[in-house]
Amino acid sequence: MTESREMSVPGTHARDPKGSFWRDLGQSLRNPEFWALSSWLAILVRSRRSRLGIIWLMAPSAFYVFGLGSFFASMRGVPMALFAAHVALGAMVFRTLMSSVVASAGIFNANYSFIMDGRVRMTDYLLQSLAKAFFDMCAYLPVVVVTLVMFGAVSFLGLLSAPLVLLLIYANALWVGTVFSMIGARYPDFGQLIANASIFVFLLTPIIWFPEDMPADSIRGQLMRLNPFFHFVCLFRNPIMGIPVEPMSYWVVGG
Repeated sequence: MTESREMSVPGTHARDPKGSFWRDLGQSLRNPEFWALSSWLAILVRSRRSRLGIIWLMAPSAFYVFGLGSFFASMRGVPMALFAAHVALGAMVFRTLMSSVVASAGIFNANYSFIMDGRVRMTDYLLQSLAKAFFDMCAYLPVVVVTLVMFGAVSFLGLLSAPLVLLLIYANALWVGTVFSMIGARYPDFGQLIANASIFVFLLTPIIWFPEDMPADSIRGQLMRLNPFFHFVCLFRNPIMGIPVEPMSYWVVGG
């Protein structure tokens, strides 16, 4: 009787731990009522507190791309249309991946009481962090579309490959989030460490500067290529802008 009660609780597999992650993940994907809807409702509740509502979600990306982008474009003597598209595509991928990683590092500690209740699968919390990152990415899309129209020289094949690259990005975010969530559950300060390290990782990723500034044979260029975010950003951005992708990026993202 006790065994059957344990097995009836979602996410509890005390008697059959083998393969429970993939089983729970499959059930979570088939039932997005919790992780997808709760993430969207959290955004709506936060937006209702202001007059412009959900429009404020696009404000940070617009200020960042056109404000910071115009400043650095004029400083470097680069056309604004080119630099805005460069910044918008890179920032969208970086923010999506980094926000999911940072959120997953503290997801189990933040939902400790609900986890102990045992009514929600633990994979639901992992997908919740990915769903929040996805909705943040959607807030970037209108600004990205404007910058690509300004840029003009957009590769059609690059646009077709973009959904596949995003799928690879979220697949990587899932396994990294799984590992980081377990580390964060054991060491509560791990989430703060990742959040603080994200500033350094951002500066090391070619978002507000060009990869050509760091030659491959230089120490800075080698350090940049050790940064996984560099490969994710370039694999998504370069085909859209008609720029070749380094073979190493395919190995890193695919591996």
